[in-house]
Amino acid sequence: MSRSCSVWGGLSIVTLLTLVQWESCCWGMTLNSVQLHPASSRPARAEAGTVPLRHKRNWVWNQFFVLEEYTGDDPLYVGKLHSDVDKGEGRIKYVLTGEGATTIFTIDENTGDIHATKRLDREEQAYYTLRAQARDRATNLPVEPESEFVIKVQDINDNEPKFPDGPYQAHVPEMSPVGTSVVEVKATDADDPTYGNSARVVYSILEGQPYFSVEPKTGIVRTALPNMDREARDQYLLVIQAKDMGGQMGGLSGTTTVTVTLTDVNDNPPRFSRKSYQFAVPESLPVASVVAKIKALDSDVGANAEMEYRIIEGDGLGVFRVEPDADTQEGVISLQKNLDFETKSSYTLKIEASNKNIDPRFRAQGPFSDTAMVKLVVENVDEPPVFSSPISRMSVSEAAKVGTIIGTVSALDPDSTNSPIRYSIDRNTDLERFFNIEAATGVISTAKPLDREVNAVHNITILAIESRNETLARVSQLMDVNDNAPVFAIEYETFVCETAQPGQVIETISAVDKDEPPSGHRFFFSLTAEAAGNHNFTLRDNKDNTASVLTKRGGFQRREQAMYRLPVLIVDSGSPALSSTNTLSIRVCDCDSDGTPQACGTEAFLLSAGLSTGALMAILACILTLLVLVLLIVTVRRRKKEPLILDEDRDVRENIVRYDDEGGGEEDTEAFDMVALRNLNVARDSKARRDVTPEVPTLYCSRPPPYKITPDNGIFRDFIWDRLKDADVDPSAPPYDSLQTYAFEGSGSVAESLSSLESLSTDSEQSYDYLSDWGPRFKKLADLYGHNDKDILA
Repeated sequence: MSRSCSVWGGLSIVTLLTLVQWESCCWGMTLNSVQLHPASSRPARAEAGTVPLRHKRNWVWNQFFVLEEYTGDDPLYVGKLHSDVDKGEGRIKYVLTGEGATTIFTIDENTGDIHATKRLDREEQAYYTLRAQARDRATNLPVEPESEFVIKVQDINDNEPKFPDGPYQAHVPEMSPVGTSVVEVKATDADDPTYGNSARVVYSILEGQPYFSVEPKTGIVRTALPNMDREARDQYLLVIQAKDMGGQMGGLSGTTTVTVTLTDVNDNPPRFSRKSYQFAVPESLPVASVVAKIKALDSDVGANAEMEYRIIEGDGLGVFRVEPDADTQEGVISLQKNLDFETKSSYTLKIEASNKNIDPRFRAQGPFSDTAMVKLVVENVDEPPVFSSPISRMSVSEAAKVGTIIGTVSALDPDSTNSPIRYSIDRNTDLERFFNIEAATGVISTAKPLDREVNAVHNITILAIESRNETLARVSQLMDVNDNAPVFAIEYETFVCETAQPGQVIETISAVDKDEPPSGHRFFFSLTAEAAGNHNFTLRDNKDNTASVLTKRGGFQRREQAMYRLPVLIVDSGSPALSSTNTLSIRVCDCDSDGTPQACGTEAFLLSAGLSTGALMAILACILTLLVLVLLIVTVRRRKKEPLILDEDRDVRENIVRYDDEGGGEEDTEAFDMVALRNLNVARDSKARRDVTPEVPTLYCSRPPPYKITPDNGIFRDFIWDRLKDADVDPSAPPYDSLQTYAFEGSGSVAESLSSLESLSTDSEQSYDYLSDWGPRFKKLADLYGHNDKDILA
């Protein structure tokens, strides 16, 4: 690093480094502090003619250095500021301002020592600009002008090289010479390129030898081997490394991949897999038919594998031709003339296949073409007899007598055997046998009287038969009469949009006719006289056996009329001419913006009857309401007829069962039989209370209970089962589950019944003083019955 000196008007700054010492620019002395001098202390210029005196000069260094990524525990010492005014008496304080002052860099106001308190990263900020000033501590006035200096963050090698554009894809032609450039890779290092070797990158190849190499300084990848053949291997994967510090030990490194694909060149000639081919060709094959396909193989691809085929020798140059198939690169041999086994039974062709695009660099390797011999063997086909005239037109008068000759047919066997021909009539075409034919000569004559009014045209088929074949020839007696009227060609489904405009074509119609006039059909279209004056549609004859239906107005509405019927008159060109009237149905539809119908059909027909959508909905709502009312009435009547309880005449739920017996109190958890409840004279056994230890005397005054019933649970169970059996066999019981309630009174109280109803005498006297011993539950009873009846009455 070069050294420099500059004067800042009295402020001198120098960097202190622990490892490197900076020498003075002029005196060669080591500077270890920053001196702040007054302007008057500068050395004076020597007067002319005097001997210059050697003075100690004040040197200013305007830049500090501090290492980045410092990891120590103590603040990092940066440098020291000192002013000549400072005599060490403590009157001067040093102030630091600018970037990072007080947050990153601190200064000891007494000594001028500068420290870095945070870890610095040169890649985030490379330098900081600060301002230093010496002030009087007492007055806080500056004793020297404010000076600016820079603290530069010194770089260390803490960033590895990176490939921002990787991974790379590259292509190079196969068979390229050694040193052919493939691709250039570029690595970047975030470290300082102006300091040391931290950002000096060297490239090397880790994978891909010996096929490729990379230049250490530029990163250009080149081929390293000659004659790399795509047909043997077409792709290579390279790993390139970039290492900083000039590739020295301890440097950081990064890698990327380069995929190199060899592109094809035309270095392979086409070759036939065989030198000779043989194919069989039927002699009946029509002209332009494909006879055979051959293919020369080429290891190249794309345009380098495109072929050209041609016949260079042979006796079939004018009979056959060969052309390449653009998709499969096959040579397609096709027939140009009819074959005849009896004339020539085989052909020999010499076909050459050559590359369409030849690379001049590889011409020395030999011709880029190959040849093969192709033999085509003509197969004999037993051909049917051939009529001299395929279709014969014969006429005969309906007054001709039976046996009248109307014509002769003739056929020959094209085969070399020249087999004899026999003629016959296909009786499926002459069911009533109006005609006969002589088997040997082919003479056709009438066999029955003819009547033109019954059948004006007879189409019969003549069979010419040889020993192994037969040919059908149709002999038509073309005396056709125009006896069929033209009709629509198809059943048209025509629609018109509600938004249709006047003059819009909505349908194109055509006609058919069963007749077959010699000059072909000619139809004429028009509207009938009744429809000619309508204001909705018109018809235009296109003069080509078709007609167009056009609108005469716009604004069609389905609600007004959903269907129009247009009668069309069609007339043929026969003699005499026949005509028919065909009705074209036109529906009105709601269409979208493209003219596609959206709604027409059933809804349109309903609307045409005068019913709107709201009316239809109202009718449906009324019908549903009536159905609901009928269902409610039927349901109510069924519920009235079917009883909901077991006994139709007596509903026990409405009966009030009155009995004069008292319950057993809070301890009563058992129930009684309903029958027992209704029998007021049935006495019950007393049961001791569970919360009373001594035996309690009975409450019955004069006599024991006259009747003892079975255990309560058994009575209840029997009662329920009886009621279930009655309900199961009761035909009038409701078909659904019903809840029937039965009231039972328990018998768990040790006091049993306190009523006097069961007593033998109403005058009996009984003491109830013991009730007060039964606890708070019987307090109320003790108050009522715990005294003499006489006292109570009194």
